Amino acid sequence: MGHVRVKIRIAHPERPENAVDVADALVDTGATLTTIPRAIASELGLRILGRQSARTAAGALEVERSYAMIEYDGRQSVGDVIVSDMYPGVLVGVVTLEAMALAVDPQSGRLVDSELLLL
Repeated sequence: MGHVRVKIRIAHPERPENAVDVADALVDTGATLTTIPRAIASELGLRILGRQSARTAAGALEVERSYAMIEYDGRQSVGDVIVSDMYPGVLVGVVTLEAMALAVDPQSGRLVDSELLLL
């Protein structure tokens, strides 16, 4: 299937007019939360809510959490994000995908509509 990259917009939920466009965010269905670089978090004025341990490709790390609005193809979601000092790009995690009722189609390598579950 290869890598799935998408164009998204990231914003402070209370100031969506000051969004940052990301042309090549990597969709990572193995990541729980969306990860954004500290430079974007700082540019948007996102407040760090706390720290927690997370398992990463580099091993277990303490990471900082914030929240942001993510927009893809007219769909929006506000939720937790990880602020990264290690990875320079944006990783779109599965919680963000599910909140926007999206999934990766492994045959086409594209995002497709999914069922939003409220069970």
